[in-house]
Amino acid sequence: MSTSPKRVIPIKVERASTLSPADQASVGAICERLKTLPGALLPILHEVQGALGYVPDDAIPLIASALNVTRAEVHGVVTFYHYFRTHKPGRHVLQLCRAEACQAVGGAALEAHAKRSLGIDFHGTTADGAITLEPVYCLGNCALGPAALLDDQLQGRVTCDRFDALVAAARKGV
Repeated sequence: MSTSPKRVIPIKVERASTLSPADQASVGAICERLKTLPGALLPILHEVQGALGYVPDDAIPLIASALNVTRAEVHGVVTFYHYFRTHKPGRHVLQLCRAEACQAVGGAALEAHAKRSLGIDFHGTTADGAITLEPVYCLGNCALGPAALLDDQLQGRVTCDRFDALVAAARKGV
C-alpha cells in the first residue's frame, strides 16, 4: 500500500483592516440598524458614505457579512453607482452638472476650466486636499445652468469667474 503525499492547500490570510476602531464601530452600527430593511444594501452604503465621507474597501467585508451576501455583490453595487466614493474626498466636494441642459449653456467650458484650474480630473482631489471634483448627471437646476454643488450647496449660473470665487471661498473656509 502506497501513500501519496498530502496536497497542502494554502489558506489566504486576510490582511488587517485599515479602518479605525471608531469607523468599524460606525459601519457595524449602521449595518445593525438597517440590515432588516428590504433592499438594505443601498441605504447602508448611503449611510456609510454619509458617516465616513466614502465607502472604504475595508467596510465592504463588514457590510457583506452583516447582510449575508458576498463581498463581490457589495463591491459591484459600490462601483456601479457613480455616487459612491471609494476614496476619502477632499475637505470640500465640488460636483459639476454634466446633463444636457447645463452643457447647452456652457457646462463643457466650465468643466474644462475646472479641471485646468484645479489641476485634476473628475474623481480627483487637489494636491492640498482641499477640493474633490466629481461629475453629476443632473442637479435639477436646469433653468440656472451651468449648475454645481459645493458641499451640498446648490449653485446656479456658474461661470468660470464664479467657479474661481467659489473655490477660493471654500479654501478659505468661508
